[in-house]
Amino acid sequence: MTATCVILDIGGVLEITPETGCVQRWEERLELPLGTVHERLRDVWQAGSVGSISEREVHEQVAARLGLDAPQVEAFMADLWAEYLGTPNEELIAYVRGLRGSCRLGILSNSFVGARERETALYHFDELVEQIVYSHEIGVEKPDPRAFEAVCANLEVRPESCLFIDDLAVNVEAAQAAGMQAHLFQDNARTITRIAAHLDAGSRVGGPVSLG
Repeated sequence: MTATCVILDIGGVLEITPETGCVQRWEERLELPLGTVHERLRDVWQAGSVGSISEREVHEQVAARLGLDAPQVEAFMADLWAEYLGTPNEELIAYVRGLRGSCRLGILSNSFVGARERETALYHFDELVEQIVYSHEIGVEKPDPRAFEAVCANLEVRPESCLFIDDLAVNVEAAQAAGMQAHLFQDNARTITRIAAHLDAGSRVGGPVSLG
């Protein structure tokens, strides 16, 4: 039996993550030209997204490159994490929770070192799905094909049985190139309709999947 599978992104899908302007406010506070923070820390952000740097090293680099003391670093990172984590997309989370037992469920997220601990504490995504694949833990980001291979391997499913949902077109296109069905998240209603259609098609082919 082919296991029907739904795989979701986090930021912009399961989390609502509008820009808060926190970086610009820090640039104003530190009297830095607009764009300075990302210019100075671009390689640090990239390293954190693929797990080649620890949280402690991130804090050290932020302090050194922005001239911040320890309390300022803590406050700066707290602001960034607040923007990163956003707020839960309660409607979609509740819908996905109701799918347990009827299909395989996973998450594939471009992330940052420290994300699993924070998202587990806040949103309990580990209880929502069976497998969470974070870029900072596997060392590659979407749209790299290896990211999609990793989540399929972890869930023990074939790409063609999966519906992948992301808010970025480039990742949706990459999932399709990897053999998955994919849906560009725009709102909950259309996404829920698309998931239901995927599960309906899967049930006609192979029947429901029991997860015990």
